[in-house]
Amino acid sequence: MKAAILEKITNLKENKQPLKMVELPKPVIGAEEILVKISACGVCHTELDEIEGRTHPAILPIIPGHQIVGVVSERGKLAKKFKIGARVGIGWINYACGVCPACVSQNENLCSAFKATGRDVHGGYAQYMSVAENFAFAIPAFYSDAQAAPLLCAGAIGYRSLRLANLADGQRLGLAGFGASAHLVLKMVRYRYPHTEIFVFARNKNEQAFARELGAVWAGDISALSPKKLNAIIDTTPVWKTIVDSLKNLEPAGRLVINAIRKEDKDKHYLTQLDYGDHLWLEKEIKSVANVTRYDIEEFLNLASQIPIIPEVEEYSLEEANRALAEIKEGKIRGAKVLRIV
Repeated sequence: MKAAILEKITNLKENKQPLKMVELPKPVIGAEEILVKISACGVCHTELDEIEGRTHPAILPIIPGHQIVGVVSERGKLAKKFKIGARVGIGWINYACGVCPACVSQNENLCSAFKATGRDVHGGYAQYMSVAENFAFAIPAFYSDAQAAPLLCAGAIGYRSLRLANLADGQRLGLAGFGASAHLVLKMVRYRYPHTEIFVFARNKNEQAFARELGAVWAGDISALSPKKLNAIIDTTPVWKTIVDSLKNLEPAGRLVINAIRKEDKDKHYLTQLDYGDHLWLEKEIKSVANVTRYDIEEFLNLASQIPIIPEVEEYSLEEANRALAEIKEGKIRGAKVLRIV
């Protein structure tokens, strides 16, 4: 099978071709696993964090990718959930133990044995992938493969972030950063909280215009002062500066939800600018988002098809994976990027 692999940690500014195209054997499946013939795989900022070592892959070389759509081509002798030919999705959550306190309380995203697709096990930048059947998801018929792919991570993690924001209809929400996840959150909010105003902080004019096009009442620079104080802000950026900028835009008792697996070290010095009175006083909160659960993905897929939420996607071939990653690094983003796998 064709696959794009990461062989070593590298800096994307210096190395524009971090992934190498190779031929590999198809995965051999276990008794409770299915083999998925992949048709589409979303490209996520987390892949940049893996490539550059901020969230280090468990093995090298590794096949990245965790927003995967395909069809079941084989199933193990104990795998009964999906029929051959069924269309399924695979997200970031690849394994949780199922018996620890986190798992039994439906917080399997916090399981100490958690494994992530494309980081701890091989992912979807390939023609085939194996997965335990209980960690695969039925894809609503409403969506094309390319449309469904970003729902599995950008959408599901955005859904979890919105739940953690504790937003009530009519309160004001800020979105710091406006890529794949944030544009889906905006669509969700307009449906679930019709009286909520959405304010977007984005690093370039194209992202700001896209946010206004989708219904934001205001869109400005990533470090701008909001024209109104906000009840909650969801930060999807990879940098520290937005934490400081966001806290000053919150109402008393406001909550900042950080939807990022890592923050880059290069601007950590901005944290020295935190002022207790301006940024933290009056019971403001900071909440991080860690991974997703299977429940997040299942609930979001159901909600997305009801609304419906249609992601904006830019499609690339598997061989163009390096170009798609470079464009995310450079901030050339409109919606979500998806690889077509043939």
